[in-house]
Amino acid sequence: MFKTILLVGSGGFIGSVSRYYVSKIIQESSFASFPAGTLTVNIIGSLIIGFLMGLALKNPSFSIEWRLILMVGFCGGFTTFSTFTSENLKLMQDGQFFFVFLYSGLSIFLGFLAVYLGYVLSKIM
Repeated sequence: MFKTILLVGSGGFIGSVSRYYVSKIIQESSFASFPAGTLTVNIIGSLIIGFLMGLALKNPSFSIEWRLILMVGFCGGFTTFSTFTSENLKLMQDGQFFFVFLYSGLSIFLGFLAVYLGYVLSKIM
């Protein structure tokens, strides 16, 4: 059990730090009120986890340890639903309902599209 905690935790640490920096870089170069940074990391994270899912199904040597580090730890730390919902609440409180619908719609649609694309890409590699 301790080994599992270390594997997930180490992947989560790297994913969380990566999320912070990628989101910060994207957000600083976009609309001040639209949470493009979180949207971007969630789409990238969906693409990565779809790709890893496909690799894991295709390749039996993709060990449970690597799944824990990459899929549970890294992707779990890199993507963030709690930030997504809190940013939507802030947009609502600011009366920016167009951005609430745009952000929510893009996150869901592009997230599903990215996870599917990642899965498809894993099949051709």
